Amino acid sequence: MRRNEKGLLMRLKVNNVRVSLLEETSVKEAAAKKLGLKKQDIDNLQIVRRAVDARRKNNISLNYHVLIDLEISSKQLGRLVKDKDVTLLAEESLVEPDLGVEKIVGRPLVIGAGPAGLLAALELARYGYRPLILERGKPVAQRVDDVQRFWKDGKFDPDSNVQFGEGGAGTFSDGKLTTRVNDPVMGRILKDFVQAGAPKEILYEHKPHVGTDQLRVMVMGLTNEIRVFGGEIRYNAHVVDFIVKENSLSGVILSDGEKIMSNAVILACGHSARDTYSRLLQLGIGIEAKPFAIGVRIEHPQELIDKAQYGDFAGHPRLGAADYALVHHTSDKSRTAYSFCMCPGGMVVAAASEAGGVVVNGMSMYQRDSGIANSALVVNVGPQDFGTDPLAGMEFQRYYEKLAFKAGGGCYNAPAQNVASFLKYLQPDLRCNIKATYRPGLTACALDSVLPDFVADTLRSGILAFDKKIQGFADGGALLTGIETRTSAPVRIMRNNDTKVSITHNGLYPCGEGAGYAGGIMSASLDGYHVARAVMAKFTPFF
Repeated sequence: MRRNEKGLLMRLKVNNVRVSLLEETSVKEAAAKKLGLKKQDIDNLQIVRRAVDARRKNNISLNYHVLIDLEISSKQLGRLVKDKDVTLLAEESLVEPDLGVEKIVGRPLVIGAGPAGLLAALELARYGYRPLILERGKPVAQRVDDVQRFWKDGKFDPDSNVQFGEGGAGTFSDGKLTTRVNDPVMGRILKDFVQAGAPKEILYEHKPHVGTDQLRVMVMGLTNEIRVFGGEIRYNAHVVDFIVKENSLSGVILSDGEKIMSNAVILACGHSARDTYSRLLQLGIGIEAKPFAIGVRIEHPQELIDKAQYGDFAGHPRLGAADYALVHHTSDKSRTAYSFCMCPGGMVVAAASEAGGVVVNGMSMYQRDSGIANSALVVNVGPQDFGTDPLAGMEFQRYYEKLAFKAGGGCYNAPAQNVASFLKYLQPDLRCNIKATYRPGLTACALDSVLPDFVADTLRSGILAFDKKIQGFADGGALLTGIETRTSAPVRIMRNNDTKVSITHNGLYPCGEGAGYAGGIMSASLDGYHVARAVMAKFTPFF
């Protein structure tokens, strides 16, 4: 604390500063009122969190957490900090890594340029490790062209699609940056994202997102930052094998036969790298099956969701498109239907990663202005459904994706039907209350034919239960499109909790969603950061 003639120069964090949408009140005015001060007493105000409180539909408010600078007396400070919502701001301190002493053979390798791989490489590059990223797909711009071509005419590229390429699977998504993980590193990573081109609002929004359009910019910014610090990325560099000797990794082999030697390999391959999973198992690297979820995408008019969530405030410019999160448990608690990766104002997209399979996903632009809300509706599956073989879950996914491909007509059209025909077991019908967004096209199909019976049954009970929470959710004109299978990795590549290294092979560092340790952009980024720190704790940098 510093003192001048007026008193203490302080920075405080003030939580729960509420601004009703019924009032024309600034955040600074609301903060001053909460603290019993005058607006002019606050020298500076910075928003650190903004959330919508829609519990009272007749008086929706915005709830802010803010940092404020002000000059106050010791007596005033004593009064303010008695409020549970007011705290003295602790100075942030960057924890410097502990650097190891072992020398790296070659350079540290990062397999995959998704969020886990990019953040791992960025952290390594910052501290002089000169990482080399090996990405099987193409740079963002070329990848977008390939994906657009696939959506237009069904021409599929197995190495450049929604799952593979610079930025990973999240590049074609809503770009959500939420996570259940409470990690102090999150703030730093969000700042990295803004530095790379993401909107500044992600620093304080309760449910931050960047949208697929802004995410592409951010990904290119992160890649450029890695290069500035001495890292490198190689595209069309498909790792097809690993060089193993006495249970230690010493390098990798690319599809063109090139060998790259390294005893520090971060494997951030993404949740759809099935060829990688198969090779790992052949080499005896520790891998096990894990639960995930499968289901469909549901589309509604965004206006319906806005009205259900915000009442008369639907469409208010300060609210944007409404989202939802829904969960339903069967009566015997054996199954759960839930919404996943809800995309306000978005679209349903073709997300296949293998020829001859249909996979759907959801995507939104930053503005979320398509007028259509979509979400995955999925049901949990696990080894009890597909067996305990390490790759049984992967084969389970593949089986149903091939069924969907065949049901769609063998041209990457997706099987679909409206909610009315699904709920009542009627002839499949594509008539709906939205303009279907999936491309290249849809084929009317009974979704029961491309899903396990227990999944279809649980989805029916879930949709009816969700209608009690969001009026109109079970409207017969809503559209269901199948199938969603890539909610998370079907395997976990086992690693040591502390060192992050494989439990069976030294030199291999399983990382991110593809290794079974994350569930979205933010958690994958966090895992990439921590795995990089684990590598740094063992090895010495190049300078």
